Amino acid sequence: MRAVLKVGACQTPELLGDVDAAIACMAGFAARDEAHDLDLLLFPEGFLQGYLVEPAHLNAHALSLGSAAFAAVVRRLRPIRQTLVFGMIEADGDDLYNSAVVVTGGELTGIYRKTHLTGGEHYFASGGSYPTFVRNGVRFGINICYDTRFPEAAAAVAGQGARVLLVPAQNMMRRPAADEWRERHHQIRAERARETRMWLVSADVTGERDEQRVGYGPTSVLSPAGEVVAQVPLGTTGMVTAAIR
Repeated sequence: MRAVLKVGACQTPELLGDVDAAIACMAGFAARDEAHDLDLLLFPEGFLQGYLVEPAHLNAHALSLGSAAFAAVVRRLRPIRQTLVFGMIEADGDDLYNSAVVVTGGELTGIYRKTHLTGGEHYFASGGSYPTFVRNGVRFGINICYDTRFPEAAAAVAGQGARVLLVPAQNMMRRPAADEWRERHHQIRAERARETRMWLVSADVTGERDEQRVGYGPTSVLSPAGEVVAQVPLGTTGMVTAAIR
């Protein structure tokens, strides 16, 4: 019998500089009825401290994975049964990274650093590898948001035998751009799914930051054929689930 990975993708409010709220949000999704038999929960890009690419925010909130502060975060996540994959601002010496971590049973079990950075992300250093991870016998990898514009990023994950590509994203944009992109995200992600024959699961934020910026999502599950098989309605918080074989 082929192994099955039960995944939940969470569309959340944007949380900026509030680690306590981020931890509470993850715990809240993990406690939902529809999450009781899930193996893994996915959260957005930069979720732990909030994705705000400004020096003051980055310097105030970046965390080293070896720090006591990050150890305290992971320790507080220990009661959550599901594996958690969430974005964070990582500090490593003098470098900052847009990273996604894998946390299982209150332990850090993996990390991916965003490889393809947008023009506005010049404060970050670029990652240089595409690690993959295994949960319930199913191998998965991670691309972060803009990474999905580049076929080689997904191909590097698929080439290691992964069946699932997890995409933490953060598309809080100025309204004209948000309106332009609200349907284009799926077009790009569908191409990656079809090329690699992987499932693609994304998680994003929603809501309004201010009068100029809005986040619609999408948070969704795409089949290896590039079809959207589940999606949180745009502009709402919620979770979609999938059993991936």
